[in-house]
Amino acid sequence: MAFSTSAHFFDDVEVGQEWETQGRTVTESDIVNFAGLSGDFNPIHVDHEFAKNTPFRQPIAHGLLVFSIGSGLGVNCPQMRTVAFVQVQEWNFCGPVFIGDTIRLRSKVLTKTPKGRGRRGEVVWYRGIVNQEGKVVQEGRLVTLVECRPISRNRDELANGTADTQVEVAAAS
Repeated sequence: MAFSTSAHFFDDVEVGQEWETQGRTVTESDIVNFAGLSGDFNPIHVDHEFAKNTPFRQPIAHGLLVFSIGSGLGVNCPQMRTVAFVQVQEWNFCGPVFIGDTIRLRSKVLTKTPKGRGRRGEVVWYRGIVNQEGKVVQEGRLVTLVECRPISRNRDELANGTADTQVEVAAAS
């Protein structure tokens, strides 16, 4: 499967640009399915009677489930030519997500660093997951590796053998 033609290259985004995704409502099925997939059947997530006696008074979504949904939301906002998810530099779990909460992902380009002789670049993102009230429930910094635009050379330079073989990509500051 190839990237869509609308997917952004490293060169297409600038430091400071921001996006917000559409909402995604977390369901009880999401929580039960994630428990089955991960093996995390902690009663705070799957036992309504147990959860009544917690500070939350109801089951809460797994933190890593919310992180995963946020990751999925971020795939298309913005749609990037991402070749690798490199690192979670920092991640904070700030508040609970309940069954029926609708979450959105806010993204912002923090830094860009060219890599691979201009073939790709590293993007550090702020990612914040917010609930329907606009409260941040998780946030942090993530790093991805993104394709750069292919180098296009002037046909005359190629024919004359004067094409520059090195490319400099200015990092946004």
